[in-house]
Amino acid sequence: MSSEAFRRLLIETNVLDRDRLAKAEGTASARGTPLERAIVTLGLADETAVWRALAKAHGMKFVDPTKYAPNADALKKVPKEQIEQNEALPVVMKDGELWVAIDDPVKTFVADNLSFLAGCAVQCALMPPQALKQALRKAVGAADTVAKPVGGGKESEGEDAPIIRLVGKTIDEALAARASDIHVEPFQQRVRVRYRVDGVLKEIASLEASLLAPMTSRLKIMAGLDIAEKRKPQDGRISFKAQGGRDIDIRTSVLPGNHGETIVMRLLDKERGLMSLQALGFEGRDRERFQSVIGRPNGIVLVTGPTGSGKTTTLYAALQELNRPDVKIITAEDPVEFNIRGINQCQVKARIGLTFARILRAMLRQAPNVILVGEIRDKETAEIAVQAALTGHLVFSTLHTNDSASAITRLVDMGVKPFLVAASVQAVLAQRLLRVVCKQCRQSYEPTPTELRSVGIDPGRAGDATFYRAEGCDACGHSGYKGRLGIYELLQMDNTLREMTFRGEPMVRLRDYAWQSGGMSTLLQDGVRKVMQGHTTIPELLRVVAAQ
Repeated sequence: MSSEAFRRLLIETNVLDRDRLAKAEGTASARGTPLERAIVTLGLADETAVWRALAKAHGMKFVDPTKYAPNADALKKVPKEQIEQNEALPVVMKDGELWVAIDDPVKTFVADNLSFLAGCAVQCALMPPQALKQALRKAVGAADTVAKPVGGGKESEGEDAPIIRLVGKTIDEALAARASDIHVEPFQQRVRVRYRVDGVLKEIASLEASLLAPMTSRLKIMAGLDIAEKRKPQDGRISFKAQGGRDIDIRTSVLPGNHGETIVMRLLDKERGLMSLQALGFEGRDRERFQSVIGRPNGIVLVTGPTGSGKTTTLYAALQELNRPDVKIITAEDPVEFNIRGINQCQVKARIGLTFARILRAMLRQAPNVILVGEIRDKETAEIAVQAALTGHLVFSTLHTNDSASAITRLVDMGVKPFLVAASVQAVLAQRLLRVVCKQCRQSYEPTPTELRSVGIDPGRAGDATFYRAEGCDACGHSGYKGRLGIYELLQMDNTLREMTFRGEPMVRLRDYAWQSGGMSTLLQDGVRKVMQGHTTIPELLRVVAAQ
């Protein structure tokens, strides 16, 4: 309701007469203060009566200070620092909702801040300012007693501790939002919490800076890290039992920064992480060609792309296709992300000298058919992988390059001789992940010729394809997208490409030949196919793959 409704209520409930109201309005206007505060400052009416009318005018509940009694269950829901800083008093838990008292109807935004910490919906009620201040002083003392129980018993400081609940709630909400990782980032005045959903970061909460230290300590304890070490980066793992009993593996990285330690947690759902080639977006001729490549008895198959582009997931999908009782598969990974039944998986431990190269060298004595090296990072690992491929093993690995042809020149740059690269590499798969347009809210439309040309589609050849734009709804978190699929560029080595590699031809010529020979679709071309099939949108394709 408007301020006019407040004025009318003041008159109707006999809190003020018209003359006193006019006087208060003049003072409020002259001083630039709210009308209700001007009334109390001038001593024109009782504060409780004024705030009761204010609550009614704004359609809010009113907390009568004469009837208020502290509620321990409500106070335990919010850390005492947040009670003080938000000037919001937890009053009561009712029907699964926490009611907090504030003294200004404009401050209802604190409900959003506190709901993240309390782990439930928060509703605001009004309470007179003086009464609220007194109640807050008493409540903070009570909250301090609740937060620091005498005796230090494990039960009393366990699941009910606000920081423990805050961390657990953060992880549970990230899983519910389908987030792949959580970022806790400290700044001078606040701590920002972001989730990466479908490859895009979204800010979820802004916490008080005072919460960083206890939150960092809690996460370090969970990850088995040194809580006293704040000068060096640390890495650890958290085994988390999510709602519904799902086991979640969380890779945790702590990095010292200007305003404290930045924490990134990568969420690995062991039940949902493994996918088939078809589910990843492999289709048509590319899928047939890739399956024929991984069915060969020897050679190197490389998967390239930036961090977070799904390389490991693709390799796991390939291994699942090859995982049979008559095939011995050994992997060297850093870390082992998902456990696959029937496959021998080794964890890299650089601290004790157990590197990719050392594991790979030992692997060859185990007589495997298929080898997976998590990543080729140096010349030694690359050379051992090449030797393994030339001696009858099928080797899978990843490289950080922008496209498929770059992987060939990258191996040469590492120091592997060109004739060895030409002889050993069977295929290179470059990939990216595109967000899938939400099927519940997508809207069909007619793109402009400029939009079509931006991704290489001839407006005259768009045919009967239906194009969609992302809108946003509750199902997709109002992003317009839900889920991801891959786009692929498969460079398959033939005799000509092997000769070009042996001669040291530049990456551009390798790429041009692979494309012009008709065997390779570029990332952009595969993306265009998925746009025209209605899986994604033109803006999303342009976000991930620049026009070529």
